[in-house]
Amino acid sequence: MRGREMTLSFPPFTRAVIWLLGINTAVFLLLSAFGSRGVIQWVYLYLGLVPEMVIFHFAIWQIVTYSFIHLAFWHWFGNMLGLWMFGASFESSWGMRRFLELFFSGVIGAALTTIIFAFTHILSSPSTVTIGASGGVFAILMAFGMVFGENEIMMIPFPFLIKAKYFVLILIVVTVALAVSGGGGVAYLAHLGGLFFGYLYVKFSPRRGIAGGFSLSEWYYGLNNSYYRWKRRRAARKFEVYMRRHDRDVHFDEHGNYIPPDDDPRKGNGGSKSGWVN
Repeated sequence: MRGREMTLSFPPFTRAVIWLLGINTAVFLLLSAFGSRGVIQWVYLYLGLVPEMVIFHFAIWQIVTYSFIHLAFWHWFGNMLGLWMFGASFESSWGMRRFLELFFSGVIGAALTTIIFAFTHILSSPSTVTIGASGGVFAILMAFGMVFGENEIMMIPFPFLIKAKYFVLILIVVTVALAVSGGGGVAYLAHLGGLFFGYLYVKFSPRRGIAGGFSLSEWYYGLNNSYYRWKRRRAARKFEVYMRRHDRDVHFDEHGNYIPPDDDPRKGNGGSKSGWVN
């Protein structure tokens, strides 16, 4: 997959990015302004990602809601900056639907990675809370390195440029090192999950995206047509049996279409088939 040529100017504020920035910022400001100890504990328990809540209490919504919660300023600022700088470029190039698929693939993939490793008790426990949009942002970063790998980006605050693919490679090495060392524990596992699922999305998703490559209506009508074709073939076989019991021979092809006697290849005339066309 090859990306479009892109400049080093700041990206625009695209529609989906604005919505994600707005929701995350609103939650951050509300918790900062009105988040008492009791409120924050409730948010952690019911809206943050707590593996034991997801598995034992079926709090499935947590695999998404945790990504909208930030309590530390630099945690919120870093994720929102990455979401805007890299996400807006993707939305401009891929469109809103595919960008959102990529982002939430990272969010959900990071959550699943966190849950799996939490129950192994290697780097965290099932009661550990994870919050933040880092999984989705890291999926975007991985995709950026794969699609726009030759583009140069500014290493803010350092005044030099680096190709996107090398930037992502450095990011992966640092993240793996921090995860293995236990620095931040489960949060870095979420980062790794985001990187991995971002890779899977770019590598294996259809060109039109998951939703574009899989149409529910097309699947339904295809299944419906298959069912009626099966019913017609079944009815044709039953009719052949019925007619044979009355000493008459009729034949249908493999699609359930009636074969007139003059065109039946079993009569030896080799004529062409006719009948109803599906």
